[in-house]
Amino acid sequence: MSQAEKRDQEKHEDNAKGFGKLIESTVTSSYDDLLAIIEARMELVKIEITEKIAIATSLLIIALVLFAGIVYLIATIALFIGELLGHAYLGYLAVSGFFLLLVLIFTKISPELLKNIIHKLLLSSNGKKS
Repeated sequence: MSQAEKRDQEKHEDNAKGFGKLIESTVTSSYDDLLAIIEARMELVKIEITEKIAIATSLLIIALVLFAGIVYLIATIALFIGELLGHAYLGYLAVSGFFLLLVLIFTKISPELLKNIIHKLLLSSNGKKS
């Protein structure tokens, strides 16, 4: 083999090694980028889950405060009616009778009424008309 052939062969081997290094660096870089994308996506999912938990917790707290307010309002209405009727127990009896009447209406007389009311409320909160 002549010197020129040896140089050409060495040059070809160097090009092959350079190409192999290029492929290796590209694959390594792609792998690192993929890991970075996966880590970023995991962080994004954590943030989204945390946000949804925060919204659910705040809605639960608002619902509990609203529930407590409604309980006190109902008790106040019962006491007021009791004052008007002369006995506190009559006010509680009237308010209890009202709620029992609502339960009777929604369960026995017209069970679809409550479902329809809730359905319309949900549709109107989403901006749709039924």
